Amino acid sequence: MRGPDLDRERSEKKLSLKEFSTTYNEGLPEGYPSVTPSLLKVFQAKNAHFFKNEGAWSLDQHRKKVMDWLPSYLNSVRG
Repeated sequence: MRGPDLDRERSEKKLSLKEFSTTYNEGLPEGYPSVTPSLLKVFQAKNAHFFKNEGAWSLDQHRKKVMDWLPSYLNSVRG
C-alpha cells in the first residue's frame, strides 16, 4: 500500500498570495528572479482567468505560468 503523495499534496494545496510568494521563491533556480506579493498582484490582474477558485493560488496551476511571465514583465517595466 502506498502512502500519501506529499509532493503532489504540496503542489495542489490552495495558498494565499503571500504563502504562494514564499513557496514560489523556495528552491528557485539560481539567477532566476524571485517574486514579490506586489508582482503577483500584477500577474493576477493581467491573468484573472487563471483564478477561478476565489483567487486561490497553487504551485501546480500557477508556478510555471509566473515563471514564464516574470522575466518578460520585468524587462518591459525596466525599458
